[in-house]
Amino acid sequence: MKILSALIAVCLIGAGAFAAESPKESDRDQQQLAALTKELQGQQTAIADNQKKIDEKLATIAEAIRQAKIYSARGR
Repeated sequence: MKILSALIAVCLIGAGAFAAESPKESDRDQQQLAALTKELQGQQTAIADNQKKIDEKLATIAEAIRQAKIYSARGR
């Protein structure tokens, strides 16, 4: 995910460098780029947190299934 955000940032910076803009527009674009980059980083953090929660829940389910198999084997 960090690679993706870096590529997006590089593309946006590169596109801004080739455009013929006044300094005010360039500053505004840089501010927008910074805001978008910050938002993207926040989204990536949220995705990573959600993935961690999913992994924890899967581990809990896997343990419950393992225990159920043990108890079912004893009941035979």
